[in-house]
Amino acid sequence: MIDRYTLPEMGRIWSEESRLAHWLKVELAVCEAMAEAGTIPKEALAVIRRKASVDPARVRAIEEKVRHDVIAFLTAVGEAVGPEARFIHLGLTSSDVLDTATAMQMAQSADLIVAKVETLRAALKTRAAEHRRTPMIGRTHGIHAEPTTFGLKMALWYDEMGRALARMKTARQAAAVGKISGAVGTFAHLSPAIEESVCRSLGLTAAPISTQVVQRDHHAEFLFALAMIAASLEKFATEIRHLQRTEVREVEEPFGSGQKGSSAMPHKRNPVTCEQVCGLARVVRGNLLAALENIALWHERDISHSSVERVILPDSAILVHYMLDRFTWVVEGMRVDPARMKANLEASHGLVFSGTLLLALTKRSASRDEAYAAVQEAAMKCWETGQPYKDLLLADRRIAAALDRKTIDEAFDLERHLRHVDAIFERVFA
Repeated sequence: MIDRYTLPEMGRIWSEESRLAHWLKVELAVCEAMAEAGTIPKEALAVIRRKASVDPARVRAIEEKVRHDVIAFLTAVGEAVGPEARFIHLGLTSSDVLDTATAMQMAQSADLIVAKVETLRAALKTRAAEHRRTPMIGRTHGIHAEPTTFGLKMALWYDEMGRALARMKTARQAAAVGKISGAVGTFAHLSPAIEESVCRSLGLTAAPISTQVVQRDHHAEFLFALAMIAASLEKFATEIRHLQRTEVREVEEPFGSGQKGSSAMPHKRNPVTCEQVCGLARVVRGNLLAALENIALWHERDISHSSVERVILPDSAILVHYMLDRFTWVVEGMRVDPARMKANLEASHGLVFSGTLLLALTKRSASRDEAYAAVQEAAMKCWETGQPYKDLLLADRRIAAALDRKTIDEAFDLERHLRHVDAIFERVFA
């Protein structure tokens, strides 16, 4: 992934230096297990421990000639170790190293993302508490529906990210699976006990069964968890973009001192971070499709997945990590305008209480259809003329005959609509 979207801590996990360092960790762990089992001399292990190192530049130079990255890596390590290097990679196939090292990288990435999700949830919880009782209009189909609060919107996002957190933790477990089972997974040259020892020492679970590779549904599950986070962030960012529109102006993402919104229009304050989140979510979702395509490999393994994963695994982890960081910044610093929310809530002259009027009138009418017709007729007149909805209802003889003034007034009581907000908060944050 390009530097623009790469935060240092995640970038380090997926750097070339880190990739080769993880390969070396796997090889050393295998040597440790084999020495413990008596398969290789402990004296050789001591030399390997002391001398083993890897120079990325040297690996690249060798790979240009041999056209095989693992062989280039082993050659470079062998140059550093000397004769005892013959005990490195003994009985292994390339994918033993590649898949086990990649599992470590995915697990480390998952840990960073879990931390970012938790930070975002903390920010959402704070804003939810701040605006628990801040009324605003709820919208369906983009049209005013009934009153809600901005705090409820934040609580909803908090709850959704709780599910994202659970999925990411489960995906970490699915991704943290290694294998040291050889060319077709039969342990032809090493024992299952070596694999179990190696994986345990690296913080991984040994695959119960494998071919030459760990099966790619593990990787697809990891990508799915990332794509789900990206999709939720896009949902949240899209909402803020709508609420920031000039005609709405209820919420605005942070606009820093010295920031400029347009090269041509100095007045502009655009929701650029939220737009960026929405755009990057498309990339992550596309990467999930590639991960699903990687599941079907020929027989015990082909190499069609390898080139894909060099792109989709680091890029998706890096992007989601970045998106979480940037959207947390938006949530923490976004400007919320309760006065504007109130004005928009009142802009439809009371129409948003039509549902309550319908319920009250239905209890007094011969049929629901008759009640609906009376309430809707007044509502359509309000839409066309802008007259206060309550006045139109009071002027309707059918409604006035069925409902007293007190009942109509109660139907327009905002607090009545929001009387269960605390109960919802208790459900979400208990």
